Amino acid sequence: MAGIDTAYNYYLSTYGKQSASRYDSHKKSELRSIYNNIVKINKDSPLYKIKHSGDVQKFAIDIKESTRVIKNVIASLSDAEEGIGNAFQKKIAVSSQEDVVSADFIGDSKESEETDSFLIEVKQLASSQVNLGNFLDKDNLSLRPGSYSFDLENTSSAFEFQFTINSDDTNYTTQLKLSNLITNADIGLKASVVEDPNGLSALQIESVSTGIAPEENYLFSIYPQGTRDSISAIDALGIDHVAQEAGNAVFLLDGVERSAYSNTFTINHAFELTLRGLSEEGNPAVIGFKTNADAMAENIQTLVDSYNSILHTANKYSDSQHQSVKLYRDMSSTAFTFQNSLESMGLLVDDKGEISIDKALLTESVSEENAEEHLSVLNEFKNLLNTKANNASLDPMKYVDKIIVTYKNPGKNLVTPYITSIYSGMMMDRYC
Repeated sequence: MAGIDTAYNYYLSTYGKQSASRYDSHKKSELRSIYNNIVKINKDSPLYKIKHSGDVQKFAIDIKESTRVIKNVIASLSDAEEGIGNAFQKKIAVSSQEDVVSADFIGDSKESEETDSFLIEVKQLASSQVNLGNFLDKDNLSLRPGSYSFDLENTSSAFEFQFTINSDDTNYTTQLKLSNLITNADIGLKASVVEDPNGLSALQIESVSTGIAPEENYLFSIYPQGTRDSISAIDALGIDHVAQEAGNAVFLLDGVERSAYSNTFTINHAFELTLRGLSEEGNPAVIGFKTNADAMAENIQTLVDSYNSILHTANKYSDSQHQSVKLYRDMSSTAFTFQNSLESMGLLVDDKGEISIDKALLTESVSEENAEEHLSVLNEFKNLLNTKANNASLDPMKYVDKIIVTYKNPGKNLVTPYITSIYSGMMMDRYC
């Protein structure tokens, strides 16, 4: 289990907090095509063993995640209709007060002309429910050793929690035990132990969601069962006390008051807004679009950043995984292929293949009369990068150090259905 623990712990700690985008979902036909390509690759590849080291799994995971970012960026730039330059003309929303409200455009650029801009004034942020227990002496124990239980209800279900207090427990270890119990239950609550200036500790329980419906009085409620021990436990811990009630976000949209359960919501299926602070009275934020030149420059910057990132991944493992040079060569060849054309429009390629942007030259090149010629080159670069990233994503293990055991008999090799992906096996088996 050590192998799987290492792989998943690294994945969760490094990438677990990243949010999924709509480009991470796929049609059945797309998944079938990916599966068929993986099977074909394994059919033709030799039998090999992975040189086990702590970096093999991390390197393979980083390759998969770096290529996923590249493919998602390219997918977002390919939503527009076919045509030279359309891929880089994706609308980008902008807020005049980023510290109050930020905006992302998630709609169709062709329909965005109907909504050039609008005003939003934030009156109140959406809040979660917080229960804060009694502050207790960390080193003492306020309850007798034994078994205890209490009930917890949220807006849809009821749960019974049971816990045991041992003779060597303290108030702090008891609170910590309950914190882990509630959080790990995965019922939309997160618990933690907090301290006051006097060094006393209390159990804090907070709802993951914010806002509350008109017919609801609470997001969750804690109460003791009808036993003396249960009542004494809740009285001592005080976790049934609501320190902060859940509340909805309140804002003025073009002068009309609206509300939302969350601080992140969509407007007309076109803008995703995130409320971050309160507005000054009578000073609304303006949500609009960046100019075409600025939007194109930012879209190109996003593409370049994703490309540079995978080069950094290859260089990061150059000492421990010598085959990482293959990844570097595959990806950097994309920029070197178009180097002269890219540099003529402000995308400067250094001797390592990394791209830096001369924003003044780039803005000028996409605004002048021959902009279509420059954007045509960018589209070709984007398409080649997508092909390279897709190939690396299908078989990241070709870039890790390995020992070839035997080559398959040409023309007489068979599909190996139990090895759909050595990458998956690497995640599960440390001896692969």
